[in-house]
Amino acid sequence: MRHLITTKDFSNEEILALFKEAKDFLDEKPRTYLKGKSVTTIFFENSTRTQSSFETAATRLGAKVLKLDVSKSSSSKGETLFDTAANLDAMSPNAIVVRHKHSGVPHILANYTHCPIVNGGDGKHAHPTQALLDLFTIMEHFNYDIKGKKIAIVGDIKNSRVAASNLELLPRFGIDITLVAPPHFMPNYPLKKTNKIKEVIDEVDIIMSLRTQTERHNVPTYASLKDYANDFCINKELIKDKNIIILHPGPVHRNIDISDEIMADKRSKVLTQVKNGVAIRMAVLKKLILES
Repeated sequence: MRHLITTKDFSNEEILALFKEAKDFLDEKPRTYLKGKSVTTIFFENSTRTQSSFETAATRLGAKVLKLDVSKSSSSKGETLFDTAANLDAMSPNAIVVRHKHSGVPHILANYTHCPIVNGGDGKHAHPTQALLDLFTIMEHFNYDIKGKKIAIVGDIKNSRVAASNLELLPRFGIDITLVAPPHFMPNYPLKKTNKIKEVIDEVDIIMSLRTQTERHNVPTYASLKDYANDFCINKELIKDKNIIILHPGPVHRNIDISDEIMADKRSKVLTQVKNGVAIRMAVLKKLILES
């Protein structure tokens, strides 16, 4: 039984094969690979992009989708997570996509189910399909010639599961990472670090801006997000006419993470990431379900 809990679950060769298939899926045409199969989504945290992306991916593959409304489920009445998993498993889904505010929940659920578990994001731990679609977006833009490309990951890195997954995945394909964050958002990773984005802006090919994870802060770290934006917002003054691309996992805090002007700039790949995300998740679901 294969699961996707972290990006480590797939080898580089498997990831490249996924990308080859995802490229075909960009045509957005329906398929019948998963006709007669079912995919259950259970999101214990709010989600728009990721949940709808997985559900669109499953539907385009011909699968039926069961969306569990956690606010109306028995888990809101005191049912344990394990009982919820066992009950879902008893309905014989072919895959379960789960998001939870606590790290490790998808891994635990994998021990209580008989179908693939796909991690749709767990706490600060991991968001593997986001990292895969980020890498796919980079590869597509640079025609798969990415070894030695330089990326600045900017923002609330310490609290970001997106960053955690990308920090594992991107170096495997030769991408050079610099972390850019204020000290209280900087994780203890053995990578290049700076508190000033202007120090690296002339060196990088890619900027990955991250949302400030205010819901995961125990105490306020800035008097206002505008104070944060003064130092870390990606705007025209910063990037000028440089030949770079801008990524963001969403949702974007406009004029905090990225300015309105740059969001509308052709160098912004935020909506491309959304499109690519459906194709990547199609490839992931097809692989896990049909190989199980």
